[in-house]
Amino acid sequence: MTDQIFNVLFLGSRNSARSIMAEAILNHVGKNRFRAFSAGNQPDGQISPFAIEQIQRANLSVGDLHSKSWNEFAKPDAPTLDFVFTVCDKVSQNDCPVWAGLPMTAIWEIDDPLLTQGSREEMHHAFSQAFSQINWRISIFTSLPFAKLSKMALKSELENISQLKERRSSPRPVAPFEPRTAI
Repeated sequence: MTDQIFNVLFLGSRNSARSIMAEAILNHVGKNRFRAFSAGNQPDGQISPFAIEQIQRANLSVGDLHSKSWNEFAKPDAPTLDFVFTVCDKVSQNDCPVWAGLPMTAIWEIDDPLLTQGSREEMHHAFSQAFSQINWRISIFTSLPFAKLSKMALKSELENISQLKERRSSPRPVAPFEPRTAI
């Protein structure tokens, strides 16, 4: 099981900010272990320029990122998903399509930086905070000992990550996978 590449889908409502940032982070830190995707139930068709700037500031690739519908992942030829994480409170797990393979799911509520009203600096700060929270949760997720956990124990760990309160420190740069003991 240690050689398995896990497919992870991040869901947002518009797939223009949080889910896109999560896809970029996990594809960077989870190389050779995880393949990340993102989608939305009502995609904008565009990625927020602030999300692109935040991803680029972390020196991550934006090349393959695009806003898309979650329906792409419910098609018969879609990748089989191992995990589906919802990053907002507006997307209900009950509204989601039935995913092939019955992946494990969790809700990672992250404040929507697109709802921030204010100056350009305030928008950058909101996106930086969201990016930091996503990065923190992904770093905990990727440090889980998948090969050693039963399905029930893994589900419990995912729920623990979902319950974590906001990290109150400054954002740390995205780096390749580093084991952490935050759980």
